[in-house]
Amino acid sequence: MELTAQEVETARRVTGEILSDYSGRRGELIPILQKVQEKLGYVPAPAMEVVADRLGIPPIDVYGVVTFYNQFRLIPPGRHQIKVCMGTACHMRGGNIILDSWKRRLKIDVGQVTPDREFSLERVACVGCCTMAPVTVIDDEVQPKVTPTRVDGLLFSYGVKIEKEGEKH
Repeated sequence: MELTAQEVETARRVTGEILSDYSGRRGELIPILQKVQEKLGYVPAPAMEVVADRLGIPPIDVYGVVTFYNQFRLIPPGRHQIKVCMGTACHMRGGNIILDSWKRRLKIDVGQVTPDREFSLERVACVGCCTMAPVTVIDDEVQPKVTPTRVDGLLFSYGVKIEKEGEKH
């Protein structure tokens, strides 16, 4: 996904501001990256370059850390973040079916963002709402007892037109 010039500038500026709170030791790399992600929602390449320069390490080393830990995102999250719970209760009550419904309707996979950047899709371990399984969280709002039909309804509430299987447009 290509970043806009404004996104590149913002990533560099915000990362520079974050780095002013640190001494520049290599051991601060992970906390710095966590703060970058907290502020930007992801860790873009321009931010990694600024961090590498400040810490005096090759950019590939920063990239290696970002790609090693699954807590870091390399792409900007969607305007609406969809998290599908796959904890034991949700899994037993059809969490995989719900996840597949989101993937099919959004036409993206886990960890991806729709081309218009409206939605991103994540799989999470547990959201702690086991009595409401299966659960989806949209923008920090818990959606209980989700079914494939409810996935369609939730998307419709965000203005997404749902194409039925085999329907031509």
